[in-house]
Amino acid sequence: MATRSAKVLVIDDEPNILKTVGICFDALGFQTRLCSKPQDALDLIRQEKFDLAFVDLKMSPIDGMEVLARIKERTPETTVIIITAHGSIDSAVEAVKKGAYHYLQKPFDFQELQLFATKAWEYHELTREVQELRRQISESRPAEEFITRNRYMLDLLDLAAQVAEGSISVIIEGESGTGKELVAQFIHEKSPRAPKPFVKVNCAAMPETLLESELFGHVKGAFTGAWRDREGRFELADGGTIFLDEIAEFSSAVQVKLLRVLQNAEFERVGENRTRRVDVRVIAATNKNIDEALKEETLREDLFYRLNGVRLKLLPLRERPEDILPLTQYFITKFAKDNSPEIAPEAMKALRAYRWSGNVRELENAVQRSVLLARNGVIEIGHLPEEVRSATEQPYPIISLEEAEKLHIKRVLQYASDYQQAAEMLGIDPATLWRKRKKYGL
Repeated sequence: MATRSAKVLVIDDEPNILKTVGICFDALGFQTRLCSKPQDALDLIRQEKFDLAFVDLKMSPIDGMEVLARIKERTPETTVIIITAHGSIDSAVEAVKKGAYHYLQKPFDFQELQLFATKAWEYHELTREVQELRRQISESRPAEEFITRNRYMLDLLDLAAQVAEGSISVIIEGESGTGKELVAQFIHEKSPRAPKPFVKVNCAAMPETLLESELFGHVKGAFTGAWRDREGRFELADGGTIFLDEIAEFSSAVQVKLLRVLQNAEFERVGENRTRRVDVRVIAATNKNIDEALKEETLREDLFYRLNGVRLKLLPLRERPEDILPLTQYFITKFAKDNSPEIAPEAMKALRAYRWSGNVRELENAVQRSVLLARNGVIEIGHLPEEVRSATEQPYPIISLEEAEKLHIKRVLQYASDYQQAAEMLGIDPATLWRKRKKYGL
């Protein structure tokens, strides 16, 4: 299994030092950029982000202290190591006070440099992980209210509140941006597990090679880059709830291991033979059609039946137009705080006419933009994104036959309850509809 490789910048005006460091870091598997001119390095740090930066203290026309300051100003998360000669130790200590991780004294041998670089990388990854955990903790606040006036969605939330009392697994269906994570957190906070962690995993955003380690953890030496033992998300969620977003993106191998956790509440970390037990409620979500995922075998049937204790299907925003106004007002208050602008009738008309393929998330982004642009206390139609403004324009522009077919299929898909019904409405068989959806990216 692979892991993230360190991205390293080395700045030193001595060619021999650069060559030695480059060979050393290549052997460690680092992605290394070598730079002999500090002025060129300043251009690099404006263009790229580096995990580690090894910076020589004595350089001209820009010295290492100035380069350190620029790096910390641009990317404060970069771990900076100062390279110094024996006579400049005091300056190196001063650099540490100003944000450098440590200093490396010349001359150094190959093994010393490798050991030092490995320690710096471990420190950087640990710092990054702590920051991520702090972010997750800060986000573990009470769930925002799920705003809806739609009768179906109100009934769904009532069902979710009833389901919350037990530990049965839940699977949530819905297009991207419909609020699947919000419903999952709602269930967690209504449950007896509320005092325990609510841990989120976005499976689609994670490389497959790292997903197993992320879920179940690993032990030191399990694979290249596994510098120490690491708890997985299931262990972090012990006693609480884990939310697995985009469950159909799991590989078959990971799905098998997940099935074992659901059946037996046990797993092993990557690279370890010890079986661990965990008490976790699993809530899974997908923006794919579950029946199609099962048919295409991207989702295993046995896993689906284990997850499918309760199945909740969220409606897209276009099917609950009564929610557009209250959601808009909620987001105006959220982003404007005490100085909430009014919304002009023409702007509201455009918001109601637009189809919102990105659902509530797209509406939130549109309102946030509009609040920023509304300087006179009123959100005008001109403050809305162009595609939203055009929703009130002439509905029959001249377009190609192929584009007309695409738009018509998209419209039918919006109103049909499932793909079988959509195929019947279009007068084509489901296989033809599948090919056309693939062709048009629908």
